[in-house]
Amino acid sequence: MKTLLINGSPRENGNTFYMLNVLREKLESSGVEVEIYQLGGKTVKGCAACLMCAKNTDKRCIIKADPVNDIIEKILESDSVVIGSPTYFGNVTTEVKALIDRVGLVGMVNNGIFKRKIGAAVVAVRRAGSVEAFHAINNLFHLNQMIIPGSGYWTVGYGLKPGEVAEDAEAMKTLSNLAENMLWLMEKLKKS
Repeated sequence: MKTLLINGSPRENGNTFYMLNVLREKLESSGVEVEIYQLGGKTVKGCAACLMCAKNTDKRCIIKADPVNDIIEKILESDSVVIGSPTYFGNVTTEVKALIDRVGLVGMVNNGIFKRKIGAAVVAVRRAGSVEAFHAINNLFHLNQMIIPGSGYWTVGYGLKPGEVAEDAEAMKTLSNLAENMLWLMEKLKKS
């Protein structure tokens, strides 16, 4: 089993990474192969609305000057994907938003290539706006007919300084629940 964790924060070792790393440790301890991909800080172009992905149906975006097509390939090779983002002005980072728009459209116009893969959102926040960011990520998964495991509460962690999210006991519990539910789902899907 394989999981892709995408860090949408430009802070490579900030709270978003900390939360993804908690998931990585829990999944790897159960034998899952895990990759953390650093998206934040890279230049990711927004969707050009050219619809060439619908015309070409080659599971690719026509824009090739950034990492989106590599990420699409990594998602296709994975059983599950988790996208993490800090909260910027009540939503995801620009890199995550561009990824959502382009990956989402490519998936939808290519006969639902992500259908029944597992998708989950992880959001770091200092104070407010995290639920909107959480929903923005999950919209990608819903619209692409992916399976979103519950975790007992939103997988949102509060903290400002790097690693401060570790003090959010509820966030750590929801991450543990998410890892447990992802593992259970991956096992069930593997058997089907």
